[in-house]
Amino acid sequence: MIQYLIDSFPKEIDEVIVAANYKSEQLREYFEKCKLEKKIIINKESKPLGTGGAIKFAERFIKDSFVVMNSDIICSLDLKSMIEFHRERGAWVTISLWPVKEVSQFGVVGIQQDQRITKFVEKPLPSEAPSNLINAGVYVLEPEILDLMEEKKFISLEQEIFPKGLSSSKPFFGYGFQGYWIDVGRADSYLKVNSLLLNRNKLAYLAGKDCLVEGKVSGSALGNGVRVERGAEVEHSVVYDRTELGEGAVVKRSIIGEGCKIEDSTLENCIVGDRELIKGKKLKNQRVWSKPVPKGYPEKQIGNVVPGK
Repeated sequence: MIQYLIDSFPKEIDEVIVAANYKSEQLREYFEKCKLEKKIIINKESKPLGTGGAIKFAERFIKDSFVVMNSDIICSLDLKSMIEFHRERGAWVTISLWPVKEVSQFGVVGIQQDQRITKFVEKPLPSEAPSNLINAGVYVLEPEILDLMEEKKFISLEQEIFPKGLSSSKPFFGYGFQGYWIDVGRADSYLKVNSLLLNRNKLAYLAGKDCLVEGKVSGSALGNGVRVERGAEVEHSVVYDRTELGEGAVVKRSIIGEGCKIEDSTLENCIVGDRELIKGKKLKNQRVWSKPVPKGYPEKQIGNVVPGK
């Protein structure tokens, strides 16, 4: 996911800092194997610091204008054009903006005709929203913004630092774009982005290494070593490594973790954790996670909290 974003960066971005906490060593090992042209720095936090705290923690690497991007966003944003927009206007902060119908789930901006942002409103009622444009999770920033942040403190860039900077009359601008924007941090949107990328690459489905596909698979992504036996069906789903779908397994619009075994069962709109065994069941709109929480797993979700997750 992070490499997909890095691959979209313009050439002038030659250094990438990954704010990491949970599974930071896994990230480090992955990028050491990739040997990308850009320099990748895994900046491990001893505890999650939030969007603002993570930037402050990376201060020693920041010398000039820089880009911040949420790692769970897939979009059609032209980052090079956004950087040029930021420079042309002498902006202190430029925020990517995306139009939505349901404003009450997001942070919404008030904006002038010259694209200057005048205010931020977090999850407003539709009747009170200053526009239909939301913060799309990509920012171009000047290093002076770091002066507004305290070290080693959990800080929300969006809820604390941006309003503080705006109140001091710093030049804030919004950069709107068209195409697509998907917040992959939600189960339904995670499935949606997989379908989007399959369609864009004209693939009926995607299978990793050493997969056995004897059943029916459509609009889905399979990890390595997945078995879909004859009589099994997978539709618009994501199935992780080494999972076995036996005869009679029907999986629709679901996310299945690693090492699961599903037989003679129908799952629709479900999320299944790693190494679960499901046999002879019909499940709809359910989560299956019977195993202990993994060691080091963050106690609180950092970023946009999704109701029901």
